[in-house]
Parts: sequence; structure tokens; C-alpha cells
Amino acid sequence: MSKYETLWNYIKEQNDETFTMSFEEIENVAGLPIDHSFLTYKKELTEYGYEVAKISLKNKTVQFLKARKK
Repeated sequence: MSKYETLWNYIKEQNDETFTMSFEEIENVAGLPIDHSFLTYKKELTEYGYEVAKISLKNKTVQFLKARKK
């Protein structure tokens, strides 16, 4: 089980093509602080139908994009 599985399941339930979450929102959903390991774990998200489109350290947000079907 991934440490971000709770977050991935939450994202999977979204219906938007793209949406943005703040680091604080991510931490609240995931139940743990977002850290550098997020960069490694984000690859798992494609299994849930989304991908990370953009991470803004300045704005402390992550933009998610519905993954394209292959």
C-alpha cells in the first residue's frame, strides 16, 4: 500500500479534466505532510486515472490532469 493511497483514491473520485489542490488540502486528505518523496510516488497516480500536471512551489499547489487512455 502506498503512503499516498488515500490521496489517490480521493483524486480518482474527481470528475474534472483538471483541478488544483493546495499543499494543505493534500496534507488534509492524505493524512500526512507532502514532502520530496511525492515526486517519486506521483507515478502511481496514473493507475487511478490522473497524473500530476504541475507542481508550484511558489503557490504551494499541485495541478492534476485526467490521464489519457492508451
